[in-house]
Amino acid sequence: MSYVDEVIAQVIEKNPSQPEFHQAVKEVLDSLRLVIDQNEDAYRRDALLERLVTPERQLIFRVPWVDDKGQVQVNTGYRVQFNSAIGPYKGGLRLHPSVNLGIIKFLGFEQVFKNSLTGLPIGGGKGGSDFDPKGKSDREVMAFCQSFMTELSKYIGADTDVPAGDIGTGAREIGYMFGQYKRLQNRYEGVLTGKGLSYGGSLARTEATGYGLLYLVQEMMKCHGEEMTGKTVVVSGAGNVAIYAIQKAQQMGAKVVTCSDSTGWIYDPEGIDVDLLKEVKEVKRARLTEYAAARSSAVYHEGRGVWAIPCDIALPCATQNELLIDDAKQLVANGCKAVAEGANMPTTLDATEYLQANGVLFVPGKASNAGGVATSALEMTQNSERLSWSFEEVDSRLQNIMINIYHNIDNAAKKYGKEGNYVVGANIAGFEKVVSAMNAQGIV
Repeated sequence: MSYVDEVIAQVIEKNPSQPEFHQAVKEVLDSLRLVIDQNEDAYRRDALLERLVTPERQLIFRVPWVDDKGQVQVNTGYRVQFNSAIGPYKGGLRLHPSVNLGIIKFLGFEQVFKNSLTGLPIGGGKGGSDFDPKGKSDREVMAFCQSFMTELSKYIGADTDVPAGDIGTGAREIGYMFGQYKRLQNRYEGVLTGKGLSYGGSLARTEATGYGLLYLVQEMMKCHGEEMTGKTVVVSGAGNVAIYAIQKAQQMGAKVVTCSDSTGWIYDPEGIDVDLLKEVKEVKRARLTEYAAARSSAVYHEGRGVWAIPCDIALPCATQNELLIDDAKQLVANGCKAVAEGANMPTTLDATEYLQANGVLFVPGKASNAGGVATSALEMTQNSERLSWSFEEVDSRLQNIMINIYHNIDNAAKKYGKEGNYVVGANIAGFEKVVSAMNAQGIV
């Protein structure tokens, strides 16, 4: 049995009931076989892969808080500090009922390679809780966030671990957590990113993941002799990533005709009205039925269906495992040219392989959605310098980072004879930097 297969088997055996983590490890290690097989003896001797797939630290803790009826509620908090070889742990805090240790480990493992690809000095981590902020009052959210940070504050810091937002963790939640950290530690430092502009946040952070996705897609299309102008784009999701991906795509001259939420999806052949979408989702926090009610050209459909719409480019921006094999077949049949992930691992492995086998340009999230964490790292830099950069400066740096990511993954794929395979390219480019740092620092 090869070293890669041994380690995958160990991960499955040692981490039962964590299918998302198994999926992430298998996908990454399978695509790294070319590199690992060339160095198998040395890597096996140093247990390099075992160290790579084992978090440096896994924190699980109780989060008690009191709801508005005076009832004590108890949630579980998580922080997985996966790898600090190239910098302090960096990764979001997800607040959603689906959160468990396996999902946090899957996200943290992916984050190691994504952060490496940015070229910035940040390691990989992830955290969160099974708390659901939906339907909770501001006071209840504050009570949870303060309790959560009371425990988490013992393990994080500006040079140790710098969490950010993720699903369910927006500006409100980051604010409450930052206030509690400052109160407990008596330090004003850049311990969280995604902060409000009045207390150390960065301009362009809100737009960063969606904008970064399109900067990379635009560069990829240009390198394949295509322009964004006139392209039809389908997008899933209606959250932060999706909204700003739609906005930037339309600024580039493309037409985005879909978006979706947890209950249904919109088809708008005239192009999504970004201002209306923001009003419905960011101000009213309402369902997409309100978008359809306010715009005559839009049709609302229950359930799934975004990927059935003919398009040139597909951008899954909602959640993991949302683009399935049948969706991939539909995209190919409709002539889709490119798929780039705005969410974390939204495309199943068999769907990814089908898209690649049928000539669709496919970019994994660890490369294409790295704009968010890259701009978080730029926020860390601004905090350390006690400076605030203009929107244009942050956006310019973001654009350069995403263009560099595309060329790095493209070059890595070509180097190992896998031209056009950006999954392999992204994993190799991220892996080589992390492994170089791990080897330099000894067996730790």
